[in-house]
Amino acid sequence: MKKISIILLSVCALFFAACEATKTDDVNTPANSSETNKEESKTEIPPTTRVKDGYVVPEEGTAKEKPESGKANVQGKVLFNGEPAKGVEVRLCENFSTISGCTGEEYKTKTDENGEYLIKNVEPKDYSGLLAKVFKTPMYIFAAQSLGIVAAKYKIEPDTTFFAPATNLYKADLKVQNLRPNAKVEAKDFELKWDKYEDAAYYKFSLYPKDSSITTPYYNEKVEGESFKIEKDLPNGEYRLKMEAFNANDVKLSQLKDDIKFNVTGGEEKKEEETETTN
Repeated sequence: MKKISIILLSVCALFFAACEATKTDDVNTPANSSETNKEESKTEIPPTTRVKDGYVVPEEGTAKEKPESGKANVQGKVLFNGEPAKGVEVRLCENFSTISGCTGEEYKTKTDENGEYLIKNVEPKDYSGLLAKVFKTPMYIFAAQSLGIVAAKYKIEPDTTFFAPATNLYKADLKVQNLRPNAKVEAKDFELKWDKYEDAAYYKFSLYPKDSSITTPYYNEKVEGESFKIEKDLPNGEYRLKMEAFNANDVKLSQLKDDIKFNVTGGEEKKEEETETTN
């Protein structure tokens, strides 16, 4: 089982989160999934999707088709960089978690040339995951709540079409030029450099020290170029770099495939807390 990596954010917000799942080829067919998908989840920035009492609030729309009597349809759209994402796999899961993946009843379909999808004749009930695959990668995007750990629910009612909020895909192909995993860097000459990402208007990065008693001087630091000189003091020790790219409309385009762990040397030694003793 892969280790779940989670960054805790605000408690009641709704998040887009990413996970990895096994590939499936069935299209728009229900299935009782007995397979256990092992996934890695990372919480992300809050989207505009609304949630109430743990359920995603549907949007308004025009139904493409009517469902069969007593059944329901789920209709939505998938975008990347503001443009329709064609041929993207979408999965509606009766039960979903970042550890076990989709279980129970499951429906699958793909987006058309307009990035739109229609899941037909769904059994009315509560579903706990609506996932959109990131093109041909093993990564899926889903709406989550409760610190990005628990997937948001969908209340699907009979003889209706549920209009799901649009899903904005992002990739995991952002690349840093001069920092390798477990590298040692000099605190005084530390400058981050990364490849320019197509259509990115700015980037955000954070440095997380392994030592929880150290407060990071860089959290969601916004940078408009492709380099950044680290000028604030970094105590010696191990850190983890998280970085993301955004377009001019503040929509996330990409992130690092994995956070990069590295070691800072030549900086300040951590100051030990002094304790008073009394005789």
